[in-house]
Amino acid sequence: MPASTDDRRSPRASANGESDEGGQRRAGVDLLARVQRELGLAGAEVASPPHHAVPLPSRLATADLAWASVSAAMLAAGRSPASLDPERIATAYRSDRVLTISGEAPPVWSVYSGFWRTSDGWIRTHGNYPHHAAGLRAGLRLRHDAAVDAVRDALGERTTTAAVADITTAGGLAVAVAAEEPAVDRALREHPLLELVRIDTTPASHAPRATAATPPPPASLPLQGMRVLDLTRVIAGPVCSRTLAMLGADVLRIDPPHLPEPEWQHLDTGHGKRSAVLDARTSRLQELLAHADAVVLGYRPAALERLGLQPEVLARRYPRLVVAQLSAWGVENPERAGFDSLVQAASGISFIESADGDRPGALPAQALDHSAGYLLAAAVTALLRRRPEEGSWIVRASLRRVAAELLGMPRSGEPAAEVEFDTRPHVARFDVDGTALVTARPALAGFEYRAPHKWGSDQPTW
Repeated sequence: MPASTDDRRSPRASANGESDEGGQRRAGVDLLARVQRELGLAGAEVASPPHHAVPLPSRLATADLAWASVSAAMLAAGRSPASLDPERIATAYRSDRVLTISGEAPPVWSVYSGFWRTSDGWIRTHGNYPHHAAGLRAGLRLRHDAAVDAVRDALGERTTTAAVADITTAGGLAVAVAAEEPAVDRALREHPLLELVRIDTTPASHAPRATAATPPPPASLPLQGMRVLDLTRVIAGPVCSRTLAMLGADVLRIDPPHLPEPEWQHLDTGHGKRSAVLDARTSRLQELLAHADAVVLGYRPAALERLGLQPEVLARRYPRLVVAQLSAWGVENPERAGFDSLVQAASGISFIESADGDRPGALPAQALDHSAGYLLAAAVTALLRRRPEEGSWIVRASLRRVAAELLGMPRSGEPAAEVEFDTRPHVARFDVDGTALVTARPALAGFEYRAPHKWGSDQPTW
């Protein structure tokens, strides 16, 4: 990273002058109170943060963002956050660190994912999916079996701008590691963290949403009897739908036939959900939507439009449907694909979390993903429990908006020391068709997961 006197690049810079731990903890309470108001949960009392902070040490207020996000989901489910365990929240946010499949910890990062030095700065790439790795290699004109050294050499010869352009043009994913821009983040924070839009539907002009033939069982869980269609991938969307399944919803995840999910990724976030493969352009998907209470969308806004799955279209076509839309960069960037690590790099978080002021760093967990997932789950839960007689709801969240929230919270000059704790009480064990699986237990207190299904092992039917 070139030397700079620009204070925004300094990992020790503060956005608002506060750097004490107490300021961070107050910010977490304030964030939770604001989410309550946005979701119409103002009647519930805001709990104080736990005596011990969530052990996710960083300069930014990652711990408090995590506590507030999980607390919001607790409140939406009608439970008090007072019973939350900080260590369990941290374990859930770092679930990949405790995940084992048949006794082995799976490799969760591709060699093509990471920070790379260019001739004038740094870029961050994401190559966990085979098609994104292929795009990176094609953009750099490398062989299909190119090793790390070849990638490093190819990027070292390019400027940051050229490297990002070459990779993205070829279908790969890369962003420049940038300094934070406080004015941009302030503008983003002028918009709600969770954007809620009510769509009026006229019963005379729309067929009523189909419902189950038999009444749902007594509500032993908050979302018992609800049907949720899950069109999401990777972490944030699956965390949302996994939470909804844990709260009692019948969640059916749909994936395209040509794009399998990495096994570890699905097993880490697939708890309690059925998993089916289906072309989203078929009439069968519309039939599933006609019987759904909610749908969670995680594809790029432009991809949703090409599939005819725009939130406004679905909300008007299916009265009383709750449509949750999650994106990396927000609807104002409809074609831009992204992941948590890329948003951290582009928003300035990576420079702030640099350990040495040179090489970019990262948050102690994929905290943008997990927090967006819990916040969106809180919104969907609140809306489903409200059960309006007429009209549909759209709720939107983005990783970039969550990043702006984090960048506006108080920060510390240095991260707290890493806290060692026993994770054994915070893991669950499952048998998935003969495969021994160990995953993190739920961050939400008082609930437990059901086992994931094998990816694509179910039929696309309710």
